[in-house]
Amino acid sequence: MQEGLQAVAENLWVADRPQTFYGLEVGTRMSVIRLTGRRLLLHSPVVLDAALRSRLDALGEVRYAVAPSRLHHLYAGEVARYYPGVRLWLAPGLERKRPDLRYEAILGDEAPAEWRSEVEQVCFRGRPYENEVAFLHQASRTLLVCDLAFNFGPRSAPLTRLLMKTLRSYGRLGPSKLDPLLVRDRRAARASLERILAWNFERVIVAHGEIQDTGGRALLREGYAWLLAST
Repeated sequence: MQEGLQAVAENLWVADRPQTFYGLEVGTRMSVIRLTGRRLLLHSPVVLDAALRSRLDALGEVRYAVAPSRLHHLYAGEVARYYPGVRLWLAPGLERKRPDLRYEAILGDEAPAEWRSEVEQVCFRGRPYENEVAFLHQASRTLLVCDLAFNFGPRSAPLTRLLMKTLRSYGRLGPSKLDPLLVRDRRAARASLERILAWNFERVIVAHGEIQDTGGRALLREGYAWLLAST
């Protein structure tokens, strides 16, 4: 896994880092969006080492950060250590899980005024384990998600490849076969998914696995066919 800051599209970068989940190497990824005025928005922050901070500082000013899921918060508090003026938004429920975090507001379906004209968002309801908020970078037609989809491939660790093949989450973008168990309210989840699929995007940046540069919207629809068909 590359650990630098890689350009994905104009005003959009990612930083990949190793990460384990219950002992399984799944990796993690932060996305960086440069808004107008050279303001930087960090999506799902990772460890900000000196080299990464230097790259960020060259791109613009780190102004905002989002912890977009109840599972993607480990390094959210570290951003303020290096960027004292940063403003942090949290996924619903994370304020109770991480009472130590100082935050601006709770994320919802309407993007804050700070990035509303450039980035859209939808809270994926009906999955309380994550309470994930999905984001759309309009200019690059890129969807940013954490655990709503995965895209593990041959560069994954051997044990990870084996398990993801078992979970039908290997070799293509989409949810795993465990996802139906995470949905507690299918009607709410389907409504959220339909809002996301109404967006105009091709690329999907996932937190775990490979970036899907093209055809992401169609693959996401196909992967969630079971939810779209539910009543």
